[in-house]
Amino acid sequence: MRKIALLDDHVAVAFSGLTADARILINRVRVECKSYKLTVEDPASVEYISRYMAQIKQNYTQSNGRRPFGVSCLVVGFNKDATPHVYQTDPAGTYYEWKANAIGKNSKTVREFLEKNYTEEAVETEEGTINLAVKSLMDVVQSGAKHMEIAVMTYKKPSKPGETFINWKMLEHDEIDSYVKQIEKEREEAEKAKQKKDPITGTSS
Repeated sequence: MRKIALLDDHVAVAFSGLTADARILINRVRVECKSYKLTVEDPASVEYISRYMAQIKQNYTQSNGRRPFGVSCLVVGFNKDATPHVYQTDPAGTYYEWKANAIGKNSKTVREFLEKNYTEEAVETEEGTINLAVKSLMDVVQSGAKHMEIAVMTYKKPSKPGETFINWKMLEHDEIDSYVKQIEKEREEAEKAKQKKDPITGTSS
């Protein structure tokens, strides 16, 4: 099972932890998304879906005979007004909104990278956003693109009522690899330029 999945047409989740727990949680949230849409005739907000997921997790921490869900999640998506949102839910059932975040093994390293390098300018375009995501993963993911999963979600203005307002795609490994190679090339060039400027190395420009 992939670590990234759609919850509704406009919301996706990335998870870290027990895959079996994630599957149960994802299925329950998907049912709620459909139920909400049938009742309200509009898709649920990203915050509503994140809160619903967090409530399920919290209920399992308070129930006798049931263990907590062993999974952390990043819930991402667009509301109908075109605003993007990112929420994190943890096994205890709390949830928080972020501009960018990471979960799972080595998440601290990725989070520190994002804190230093995330800017509104860096994520103005799809290419820039993917580039930032790949850079944040390169120092903690072995074998480069082979072990990376990247999904891209973009907003599109509906042409008629009820039309899906989101484009969603999973990047192929060769697409991710092209970003990895370009970033490696840029880093090599930056290192060479640094050595030329550094008199301690003895390299003349």
